[in-house]
Order: sequence, then C-alpha cells, then structure tokens
Amino acid sequence: MWPADDPAWGPRSLTVETDPGLGGRWTSLRSAAGDRGPEREWLWSNPDPEVAAARVAAGPGAAFVDVGGVEECFPTVRGEPDHGAAWSRPWTAAEGGHRVRAGALGLARRMRADASLTVDYAVTGPPGTPFVHAVHALLDLSPAARLHVPEARTAHVLDHPVDGAVAVLPWPAGPGGTPLDLLGPDDGTAVAAVLPGCSSAAVVDGPDALVLRWRVTAGDPAATCSLLLWRNLGGWPEARPYRSIGVEPMVGTTATLDGSGPGLPATTGPDGRLRWQLTITAWRRT
Repeated sequence: MWPADDPAWGPRSLTVETDPGLGGRWTSLRSAAGDRGPEREWLWSNPDPEVAAARVAAGPGAAFVDVGGVEECFPTVRGEPDHGAAWSRPWTAAEGGHRVRAGALGLARRMRADASLTVDYAVTGPPGTPFVHAVHALLDLSPAARLHVPEARTAHVLDHPVDGAVAVLPWPAGPGGTPLDLLGPDDGTAVAAVLPGCSSAAVVDGPDALVLRWRVTAGDPAATCSLLLWRNLGGWPEARPYRSIGVEPMVGTTATLDGSGPGLPATTGPDGRLRWQLTITAWRRT
C-alpha cells in the first residue's frame, strides 16, 4: 500500500518547527486540518518533565536524552558520542538554514515546507571521511500503525541475540519471528534494526499516512541510503519503559563507525562533500 498511488488518499500540507539552539531538534511536524479531518501532530514527545529538563541541560558529550521529536544523529548513531555530536550542540544560522560542527565534519540543513517538507543536508570535511547521519524521527503512532518499506529485503537487527551482536534476518521478520512492520500493541519488546539499501518508507496509521523518501544528491557515488527502525513497545528503558517508535532515514548502512557487524558508513566524496535530501509528505484517506 502506497498512499501516493491510491486515489483513496489525498495529500495534506505539512508544517515544521525546530529549535536550532537545542541541537537543531524538530519539535513539531503537523499535517494540516481540512475537509479530510483534523490537524495531526506526527512527532512523539516524552511526557516525563524530568526528561524534558534533562534534554535542555544536556551539553556536548552528554548521554543521549530521549525526549522525542526529531534529533539529528551525526556523525554516528551508536558509540561515542552517544547518538552523535550534533544533537547536543547549538546550531548557527547559515545560507538560508542552519549548520553545526562535529569534529572535522560540518553538517548544514535547509528546510522548505509547503505541500510537502523538503530537507536538504550537506556534509563537509576531509575527502573520504566516514560518517553516519540518521534523522532520528520518533513518531506518535497507535498500536494499529504499520510500516511499509518496499525496498526492504533484510533487517540487520542490532544487539541480537546478545548485546553487540548483529543478526541478519529476512524483512519483516524480527527476533522470534516477530513482524517488525507491525507497530503495536505494546508487548514489552524493544528492537533496533538497520534496513540497508532503502530510500523510501510509509507509515499508515488509521486514516493518516506519512511518506518519507530520501536520496544522495551529490558526493560519494557509492553512498548508500538505509532506514533505521527503533521499535520500542514498552521494552526500554528497563527501569521505566515506555512506547516510542523511531522511523529514521539515514545515509550509511550501519549505525556505528567502529566496523562491528555488517554494513558500512557513508563517506565524504572526493571534493570533501556529500549532499542528501529528505522529502516528507502527509496523506489522509477519504
């Protein structure tokens, strides 16, 4: 099922809000109200006020604070620093958008929101520098939601069967045969998986759908897109578990730079650049 190809679905315009001073975090992604139904907020926010306060206080090198919204995980997702360096640093205005430095690498972002949302990213640094960049989008989805990834063939399930291991499983099967494309109801599990070679995904939740497409536009011609899925159905953290669903477009086919497990990071091209683009559209069933 792909909403853009089905006349039963109609497009809805999107608006986005970000906080450059707080790691460039996306704080809201809303599809507009209209004759097809009410406005919808797509981003999940952690309701715990202590977590919100910890996110505001987090500085460079801090452990990741799972407050929700969309965080820019760059130049890595796992490893050090936790979820990368970009999320914990203030971004500065530049060239019609914002940018941030992470060691030898720079990340710039420009956003255009009208009928859809288009986000252009530019990574700069020494030629051939490895990195991972994931748009860590935590979505507010019901237990009836389903994830469609038409290009997916395999899932690299992280920390399975033990921490640090990676299991390659046929999509959408997860540990124990759990169908990873079904996003509820809560069952006390938490699974992270990289779906390599994917550049589009759709989340369908009742009468609403969100479609994401991404592609490398310039730089290393060998750079590969992937989808990172975080399917937390009340299985994490151990002490105070909650529900959060991450549908995360990324460049690279691994979540870490240390070479563990299958997959490779992206690299800057011969000119020291890599550009990629993410487009998001919202839909509602008639």
